[in-house]
Amino acid sequence: MGEFIGEFIAVIMITILAVISPGADFAIVTKNSYLYGRKMGVFTSFGIALGVLVQVAYVLLAIAILFAYTPYIFNMMKYIGATYLIYIGYKTLIQKPIMDTSSGTNLSVVQALKFGFFTNALNPKTTLFIMSTYTQIVSLATPKIILIGYGLFMSFTHFLWFAAVSILFSTVSLRQKMLKQQVLMNRVIGTILCILGFSLLFINA
Repeated sequence: MGEFIGEFIAVIMITILAVISPGADFAIVTKNSYLYGRKMGVFTSFGIALGVLVQVAYVLLAIAILFAYTPYIFNMMKYIGATYLIYIGYKTLIQKPIMDTSSGTNLSVVQALKFGFFTNALNPKTTLFIMSTYTQIVSLATPKIILIGYGLFMSFTHFLWFAAVSILFSTVSLRQKMLKQQVLMNRVIGTILCILGFSLLFINA
């Protein structure tokens, strides 16, 4: 196991850097946390973690190799993910202010999970991060059980970080301030999501 310590440290470092970099996951967790409360933010975070597991499964099932021969599969995923980001960005932009947010009943647990899951699972940037980790950092000699362990670590790290984000943005004082500016906040978050979506469509098209 000692020969994999350096590899694991590298996986830890790149995972932390990838997780804390702002993106679609951060935007959707922030939105659901300040609008619907801590519980919905945490479940959105859990959905993101599940999405990471799906992304890891792509790589472990050798879809990364398949992409090398059939790049249209990756392009199709890129377009689906981009369209989804633009869609939820647009819905956020036009969302009407929520007057009663005390109970968090405006968003169900299943909806929160779906928002988090699809935002991450359809994000090709996450696919590229995981793919590059397994192909550039992880050795071909690494046992499958350790490969699975890396994937579980990536998923758990995503959950911890975004759960912390949801706790921060659902604190009473900060949440009240953000709710007073929710129209502006929704426009900012919606714009960010739309920009991320359009960038996926047109960058390296």
